Order: sequence, then C-alpha cells, then structure tokens
Amino acid sequence: METPATIASQLRARIGDDHLGYVLDDEQFSWDQVAQQSVIRASMLQSLVRDSPPHIGILLENTPEYLFLAGGASFVGAAIVGINPTRRGAELARDIRHTDCQIIITDSQQQGLLSGLDLGNVHATLIVDSPEYVRLIAAHADAVMQDASLDPSPSTPLFLLFTSGSTSAPKAVVCSTTRMAMSGIRASQITGVTRDDVCYSPMPLFHGNALMANWSSALAHGATFVMRRKFSATKFLDDIRQHNCTFFTYVGRTIAYILGQPETKHDKQHNLRHAFGTEASALDRQLFEERFGCPLIEGYGSSESVIVINLTPDSPVGSLGLARHATDDIAVVHPDTGNECVAARFDQHGAILNPTEAVGELVNRSGGGAFEGYYNNAPATEARLRDGWYWSGDLAYRDEKGFFYFAGRDADWLRVDSENFATAPLEEILRRFPGVVMVAVYPVPDSRTGDQVMAALEFSPGVVFDPNEFDVFLQSQRDLGTKWTPRFVRITQSIPLTANNKVNKTPLRTDAWMTNDPVWWRTTKDVSLTPLTLEHTATLHHEFRQNQRVAFLPVGATL
Repeated sequence: METPATIASQLRARIGDDHLGYVLDDEQFSWDQVAQQSVIRASMLQSLVRDSPPHIGILLENTPEYLFLAGGASFVGAAIVGINPTRRGAELARDIRHTDCQIIITDSQQQGLLSGLDLGNVHATLIVDSPEYVRLIAAHADAVMQDASLDPSPSTPLFLLFTSGSTSAPKAVVCSTTRMAMSGIRASQITGVTRDDVCYSPMPLFHGNALMANWSSALAHGATFVMRRKFSATKFLDDIRQHNCTFFTYVGRTIAYILGQPETKHDKQHNLRHAFGTEASALDRQLFEERFGCPLIEGYGSSESVIVINLTPDSPVGSLGLARHATDDIAVVHPDTGNECVAARFDQHGAILNPTEAVGELVNRSGGGAFEGYYNNAPATEARLRDGWYWSGDLAYRDEKGFFYFAGRDADWLRVDSENFATAPLEEILRRFPGVVMVAVYPVPDSRTGDQVMAALEFSPGVVFDPNEFDVFLQSQRDLGTKWTPRFVRITQSIPLTANNKVNKTPLRTDAWMTNDPVWWRTTKDVSLTPLTLEHTATLHHEFRQNQRVAFLPVGATL
C-alpha cells in the first residue's frame, strides 16, 4: 500500500530543487533552501520541546520563518498553533492555554501582546528578530535531513487552525500532516496550479485558506509562493506586478476591498490568470473579472474540509454550485427534525417564495469525512458529528435542479412578523447599491416580538449616504422579500472583521442602534428613513419597557 503524502515527504522531495520557493519583499529562498531551513528548525524545536505532543504557538505575520517552523514541525511531530494577532488580553491568553502551547515564537513587534497574560504551560518565548534567536538557529545550522523512516505518522497533527470565532469562542480544528499535504493536491485539481505558477498569499497563514488552498499547492508542485505580511488592498496590484504573480487566494471581503480602490487604465496589466476563494458576492466576482480580466474560482468550504461545493459552468447566478463529489450526500435539512428541506421556489424576479420551508442547515449525511475534530473541545466536535452526519452550522437552500445557495451562519436567522428568513440573500441585494464596499445584515430585537432588520453599510471613501436614493433603490429591487426592508441602517467607516477578513457580526448585534455611527431608521413600517435621534431612542426604549422586553435591549441602552 502506498504511503500517504505528508508535508515532511513533500519537503524532502524539494531537496536539490533550485526553483524559487518562498518570496517576501526582497527575501528569496529556493525550494532547496526552504527544505534545508525546515530541517534546521526541526533540530531547533526538538532541542526545546519538553512535553509530548509538542504544541508550538506562532504569533507572527506572514513570513518565511513562519513556514520554516511549520516545515520543521512536520519532521518532529510538533503541531503549529497559528495565533490570531487581532485577539487581545484574556481572549489571546485563552487561545494559547486552550491549545496547550508549550513554546511561543513571536517577534519584537508583537511580543508586547503577551505581556502580563496567564499563558498556562508555556515555558519558553522566542523572539525571531532577537540576537538570541539568531544564535539559536546558527547552533543547529549543521542539521541534516532525517531518514524518511523516522518521519511522524501521517495522522500526526501538524496544525491547529482556529475558526473565525465570529459567533463564539474560536475552535481549533485539528489538521494532520497528511490532510494538509493532500489538501494542496486536491485544491490544485480545482485551481489548476502547476509548477509554473507564482502563487500570491495575502491571507493570514494561521487560517486554512492560505495554507490549504495556496501554500500546500505550491509545496506539492514546487511552485513559487509569494507572501505579504498582511493583506493590503492598496498594494495588491503592486505586489502582483512586482513578483509576476499568476494566482492568488482570497476569503471574505478581500475582493470588495480591492474593487474599492480607484480604477486606472492599467488595471489589466498583470500576469494573473486565476484566483480561488470563498464568500465573494456574485456581483463582486463579475466586476473583478471585468476590471482586471482575471476569473475568480469560487467555492464553499471551511477548515473542517467536510463539505466542498464548487461553481459549475451552468450554476445559476448567486448559487454556490454543486457538491464537488457526486458521491457526497450533501443536503439541506431542518436542524430540529433532521428532515430534508423542500426545494426553494422563486418568483419571476428571483425572490425566494418559501424561505421558512426551504432554508435549513447544510449537512453531509455521508459523515465527517476528513474532519479530524476540534482540539480539546469534545462538545463542539460532537455537535458537528450528530447522528452520523456532519452539521456545518451554515444555512443554505437548494433550487429544484439541486444547486445550493448560501443563506448565512446559524446565527443569521431573522424572524420578522412571524416569517423566518436568512441574511445572505438580502446582503447580496444591498451590495448592489452604488458605492457600497461592504454590507452586514443582522437581527435586532423588536419592541413587541421577534426581530427587526438592521443593516450596516460601509461605503467607498468620499461616498455620502443618501437615504432617499437608498429607498428608491430598495423599491426597484424585484427580488427583495416583503419582510426584508431594513428598519435600521447604520453607516460605518469600518465594518468589523475577523482576522481572515470575514464580517464579524457579534459586535454589530451587541451594539444594535446604540452606536456613535450615524443610524437611520423607520419610525413605522413602510415610511422613509429618518435619522435616529435621542428622542426617537427614548421613545423606542419606552416601548420595550411597556411590553416587558427590557431584557432584549442592547447593552448600554438607557430607559
């Protein structure tokens, strides 16, 4: 039986390969150098580790050192814990303790984030830009590649990848060394990445998108992997041109931010031929290809890698497409009954007519597949693997031909006037409004029962929100559901994001209308938007008190 591919075996195959491997700004390493530097890190880590299994927390931006350490870990059976630098204080300490990190590797820029925190079992903190770290690496410069027979088992965890944590505390997804290696091989079958590609990675290396869909593919084929320390919409094209990049990955609102940059007559002067990612709107994908001449390959997936859905040439506009493998039993089911939801019906304008019956949770009835569980979180693992099925936590619906449509996260249900619906279709509509860069739709409490619709809008620089134009726009959207019109509209300079550029609705829901941002609202149904004043707020809160719903008011509300 053939031994499964692992990251260690793929790095070993790069020995003697002079093709350009890692690039960051002016730093360049051939694949042979990448492999050798990984061996040095393996020797260094082995000298420091006290406990087994060794967990190494990395608090770094996208750098070659990050990936040298990951390569080293693959040879010694260590697990890399990618630490999210946007987490702070107790939340950051929680992530480190939860994943049982024994060593933290960071730099002088981010070292201060750890100051005064209870880090649990951490016994060493290494600073990569310190003289001590340079000397430590130099002490292992003579390390040699070990025999393949000494490699860790293919099932050994190599990464603990945190979920976005936009609705709860982040969970650490276990990713074995063979799963990471195979993810790149499979991703390249979708993206077409070959050795001749130059792969650009602006997404954070602590997230599965950058690792599974980009780095792992580059390593598997020996393609060049170009890093940016952190995503920058203003520097995107400069990087692409400077390094002759042909491929990149994205996630969340990355594409919207790139499109928000001023257009120039040189936008198509580059070598990009394709890109791969998730959660770009249908409109943004169309605008990106028209403006930059680069098609976006959109897919549905997650760090758990159990449900994979890809667009097909005949996929309807706005859909996710079909399950990647015909043998996968992917379905939309009611989360309470487990019964499969009926197919969605649409009117002549594309508005869904039966959201209550058609929207449910996206599941894989074939089981957990590649999912290797959440580290140190049995309840969350069991919640995903209920009754022999894998429950994604995402809402979706299907049309009569079987094409899937994303409807939001499991926390994105709204119930307005006794009608249930999900946020994603409304967000797709609001993105059409001229000047909008980003949209978030979320429920806020109604003073009597159920929810009201609130939308946060972020506009391109210089665009001024006109509530009358917005209402005219809404009236012209034939696929707008009868209950979908936002009661509250928040105009913000920056919609909160997770570190991997996904919208974080938790602080928006918490704020509701209690924010310093301008908020427009409708005093009653079917009237025009008007600024929400202190007097309006007082009247609204009085209604909550009258209806004995004070507990539903947002934090900071006064009566």
